[in-house]
Amino acid sequence: NLSACKGACCVQGDMGAPLEREELMKLDQIYPAVKKYLTIEGQNAIESQGYFVKDLEGNLYTPLIEGEACAYIQFDETGLAKCGIEMAYLNGETDFKKSISCHLYPIRITSLPEDSFEAVNYDVWDICSAACALGEEQKVPVYRFLQEPLIRKYGEAFYEELDHAFQYLQKDKS
Repeated sequence: NLSACKGACCVQGDMGAPLEREELMKLDQIYPAVKKYLTIEGQNAIESQGYFVKDLEGNLYTPLIEGEACAYIQFDETGLAKCGIEMAYLNGETDFKKSISCHLYPIRITSLPEDSFEAVNYDVWDICSAACALGEEQKVPVYRFLQEPLIRKYGEAFYEELDHAFQYLQKDKS
C-alpha cells in the first residue's frame, strides 16, 4: 500500500538495501542509465561511497544519503519514494529491475551458515501495517503479492510448491 507508507522502507532504517554479490557488477553497468533518475544528493552519495557499501561483517548494501535514504531513491510529486533503478528499467533503459532484496520486501532472505540454505522470513515493521491491513482486506497473502520476485529469486517450481503448501494448510484449517 504505497499510498499509505510512501515507500518508507527506502528512507528509514540504519542500512541501505541488502545486495547480492551478483548484483554489484550490474549496479556498475547500469549506473549511467540510472543516474538521471536520482536526486543530486543520491548521485553525490554514490559517487563518494561507490555503488555499494560493506558493513563490518562484509554484508553488502546500497549506499545511503547522509545515513538516511537509499542513494538510488527519488520522490514523485506526491512524496512517494521511487527507485531510480526501477524507473530506468520501466523506461527500457536497463534490463535490471532492482535489487532482489527490494523486489522481495517485506520478505528478507538470510543465508545461514556455510550457505547451506536460506531462511525466507517476513520482516515485521510497523511501516508495513497499512499494507498488511490491505492484504487482509483483499485476502492477498504476502507470498502471492510477491509472486514475481519469488519466481525471479527461486524459480517457478519453488513458487508452485509454496502455493500448494499454502493451499494445503488452508484446507487443513477448514
